[in-house]
Amino acid sequence: EKRLTVPSRFQKELQVHLSRSSSTESSDGLNVSTAETHAVAPSSSAANVNELQNRIKELLSKYSSGVRMSKMPQIYREMYWEDLSTEVLYQLENWPHVCTVEKNPRGDQMDGLLYPAKKIPPAAKSDTEQEKASQNVTSSKADPLLKPNTETTPASLSSDFREKVVGILLKYSNGLWAHALPKVYQDTYQVKFPEDMLNNLELLSDVCTVDYVSEVPRKAILYAKPQRCIDENLNVTEKVKRHDGVKATAERHYQESKDQYLESITVPSLIIPSEGSVSIMVLELKNTNDVLIRQVYYSSAQEQMEDDMKAYYSQNSTVSPAHSLSVGQLVAVNAEEEDAWLRARIISLEDNRVKVYYVDHGFTELVESSSVCRLQKQFRSLPFQAAKCKLAGLEAFCDDPVLVKAVESQTCFKIFAVEMLEKSDIPLLVLYDTSGEDDININATCLKALYDKSLELHLQVDALYTNVRVTTVFSDGSLYCQVPSKGLSRLSEILQKIEDYFLYKQTSEFNVSLPFCGKICLFPSKGKLARVEVKIIHTRRALDVQFMDSGTVATVKVSELKEIPPQFLREVIAIPPQALKCCLADLPPYTGMWTPDAVLWLRDAVMNCPEFSMKVIKQDASKGIAHVYLFAPENFPDMDRSMNRQLKNADLWKHQKDVFLSVTPSGTTSTKALGDAVSALQLSSGKLEKSFPDSAREPSSAVSTTDMPPPLPLPKPGELMDVYVSVACHPGHFIVQPWNELNNLYALMEEMILYYSRAEEKPVNIEKNKLYAAKIGDEWYRVIIKGILRNGFLSVYELDYGKHEFVSMRKVQPLLDTFRRLPFQAITAQLAGVKNQQWSEEASIVFRNLVEKKPFVAQIQTVNDSTNSWDRKIVTFLVDTSLPHVDTWIHDFVSQSLVEFSKGD
Repeated sequence: EKRLTVPSRFQKELQVHLSRSSSTESSDGLNVSTAETHAVAPSSSAANVNELQNRIKELLSKYSSGVRMSKMPQIYREMYWEDLSTEVLYQLENWPHVCTVEKNPRGDQMDGLLYPAKKIPPAAKSDTEQEKASQNVTSSKADPLLKPNTETTPASLSSDFREKVVGILLKYSNGLWAHALPKVYQDTYQVKFPEDMLNNLELLSDVCTVDYVSEVPRKAILYAKPQRCIDENLNVTEKVKRHDGVKATAERHYQESKDQYLESITVPSLIIPSEGSVSIMVLELKNTNDVLIRQVYYSSAQEQMEDDMKAYYSQNSTVSPAHSLSVGQLVAVNAEEEDAWLRARIISLEDNRVKVYYVDHGFTELVESSSVCRLQKQFRSLPFQAAKCKLAGLEAFCDDPVLVKAVESQTCFKIFAVEMLEKSDIPLLVLYDTSGEDDININATCLKALYDKSLELHLQVDALYTNVRVTTVFSDGSLYCQVPSKGLSRLSEILQKIEDYFLYKQTSEFNVSLPFCGKICLFPSKGKLARVEVKIIHTRRALDVQFMDSGTVATVKVSELKEIPPQFLREVIAIPPQALKCCLADLPPYTGMWTPDAVLWLRDAVMNCPEFSMKVIKQDASKGIAHVYLFAPENFPDMDRSMNRQLKNADLWKHQKDVFLSVTPSGTTSTKALGDAVSALQLSSGKLEKSFPDSAREPSSAVSTTDMPPPLPLPKPGELMDVYVSVACHPGHFIVQPWNELNNLYALMEEMILYYSRAEEKPVNIEKNKLYAAKIGDEWYRVIIKGILRNGFLSVYELDYGKHEFVSMRKVQPLLDTFRRLPFQAITAQLAGVKNQQWSEEASIVFRNLVEKKPFVAQIQTVNDSTNSWDRKIVTFLVDTSLPHVDTWIHDFVSQSLVEFSKGD
């Protein structure tokens, strides 16, 4: 077996990374301990192990003559298209209910046969023989062969041994854990307990009841059957009397112990994943800190369980109603009106009636005690489906009747996507309605119910407004305006009070520690506080906010945000946004078809005129936008001299190469979200200070495209390197990044987001094979231009991630010298140990799922150097070291499975 020596440092980092990976990835990391309890490692759930065991049973059922253990991984992979860990093969001896292992004394550790497990007990042996055989098997280092068990019957056990076992069990009326029996037996009788007996508890079935609690780890509780404990020398009369008395006592003790045991089983908590897509249904709302939800993911499992309960309790006549009922007890209740059996917890007892809370449905009911039964253990494995949560951002107003009514009308018995902010007994959530074209933040929407209606802005059609300030102009021609209002005056007063309060307190207690989309907080801009709403969270340090009262969208640091002090919170929230969204009437419709020249003309005009007069032509309620005419004060109300007519008559509407500021990479226009607009202009009234050193803003740095970062040092052939696979096309082409530099790369990208999102748009001279910064999605990347397309788009290569992308020219900016210091992180790689060939699509997909977005140890075979860092290539082995006792060499799997797969294609 090949074993790669890996520095412990990387093992630690690797485990940290794997703990953040998806459950699908982590489920491969099966690790079963050979300890007494056969405990399963945290990375592998009991459900996963059960599925694995069932697969092995299914596989072995097809090979009645046995399967060589060394062939098991290949056969398993061919049947299920997944790898079978070598670690699992070492545990098969501990799973007698799955298979039988036959050892070969002359074979190596993996040279053995596996057979399907047989239900027939092993052949009869005396206690001494069984103990010797067990010792021989345990001490043998021979390789296992798997074959059917030989026959044994309970009668083969000596009566003395059985009586000793019963003697022990009678002392434990509530039952004894099976794994504790050997020690108690040896302490009591000073005789060693047969070692193989715990794997064959069925042999004791005539003297005790074996109640299996779980399969993985395999646990059981033993209860005495006193009728087998009678001394054979007693006369018949004594036998009968003793038998009746002991039997009645034992049955009572057994029933009591069973009830106590059932109540001791803990039902797992309902866990709402903090990552990935999760959907929930809101069942009930007492206040926004006490919201009852049910996870939709489990709906099918719940339905199946309730069907099983109905079948079990309806058809099993031996199931007796629960006796000695107590408050807090878990029970099964026959809900006759629904013709169903449901899980419930007892709230109170009232004569012959019981008040229960249905733990999966979230409501209470008063039922007859005769309709209540014990909840059997098989119905306790599924978490209770009704769980409580809190809604983020609404905590301070949780009992406000107006807010509660708004949340109730928006949420009850509806399904939402969930973002979990805080894991706790009562998790903190943000709900999203994803049923429409746009995702709606329910928390933020409901908070609007607290607005003071008297302070809302309502523009009247044909009305004239003076002293209007244009605060923001977007690249699609839309703009935000402020008009003098009572709300604006009130807001100014409150923000000044808060600013004075901050100066007085001089504390960091109001720093924002938990930002989330829809959160309203304060941001210091141009020496004054402003209200902002969080729109997009890029990283732990950087996020996008929209200024509520100017409409401006900006990227800021989390550390710059301030919480609203509690005593001012209601006043601040009650004032509606004081910025109105508008567009200029009689110009190209609001479809994002403005040319860059037209947008720049309007921005210049706005910056040169602090105040305007405005006439409202119409209101578009569906889009929440007003169509207006703007006038410089001296030109009002001459329509021919309005900003609209001047702009319309200017020669600014000829599109060049069909490039529009608002075109997205997909080629469609974007009007969905302000955050997707191309860098809104931040006017002098709300312009942000850049937090970069002066040297980073020098013109020479901004236009430099010749200075290259230092090349990334590569290991020599034969050396090891910790890597992360960012892109995987097929074994002949994938991209790795140095693991130790990932934190530096993330820090660089945060700085790029903060800088470029704040910087003003500048015309860029695009040249092929030059370096630039490009906005792709919500991130900024270091790229090289590979091609200039005719439709105004560029073909770029991400120098740190190894991806090829298409991006609009308008989303490309010069790459500052500040961002050229870190070597480019993407390394082109080819898998060593595999012959270069044409890979089929299916083989490529399997390889991608196997390695992409995962860490490995790379053992370098060859380095093909080049002048350009992005043209360098390595040929390397990839080794998965995530399992504690075995290293997985990726080329072995590729050679054995994917090569033949591609030939077959």
